[in-house]
Amino acid sequence: MKNSTLVKWGVAHAFGVLVYIFLLATFFDQANSWFGQADKKIITPMAALMLLVFSALLTGGLVLGKPIMLYLDGHKKEGVKLLFFTGISLFVFMALTFTVLLIMR
Repeated sequence: MKNSTLVKWGVAHAFGVLVYIFLLATFFDQANSWFGQADKKIITPMAALMLLVFSALLTGGLVLGKPIMLYLDGHKKEGVKLLFFTGISLFVFMALTFTVLLIMR
């Protein structure tokens, strides 16, 4: 694979993580109005832990899935490069998010 293709895949995967985090943050922002205050029943921590496991699965798949597949298929350099490009893209999105936070202050 060419580097430009790997960069596109890395940005796409990082953007997928960004969109998922945005949707999750929106959910957390609205959760009190939808569900009310959390009580001390067992279901609340169960739901939170299930969301944690699902989030780890989804983001792990987006960040690590394709690089691991490439690595195991013998395209080791491409797999490592894709992981690097995804990490750089995530860092850029994180920096932009913090920049927006500072501007909105």
